[in-house]
Amino acid sequence: MKKYFMPNLEIKGRIVRGLIAVILLVAAIVSFPFSVLIGMSLLVAGLFVLFEALRGWCALRACGIRTKI
Repeated sequence: MKKYFMPNLEIKGRIVRGLIAVILLVAAIVSFPFSVLIGMSLLVAGLFVLFEALRGWCALRACGIRTKI
């Protein structure tokens, strides 16, 4: 189980995920007045991607799926 959560991203992947997290979090803030469900979904996704960026860990890569970045 410990191997599953080991960092598996390089700096480029972390930066890309950090930018995606910021975009998702801004979209969540903007969408809350229109739809709470969409806002919460974007918020959860943004926080998870931010966690991936800060931890240097990609859930897809940990499952064996290859990603380009």
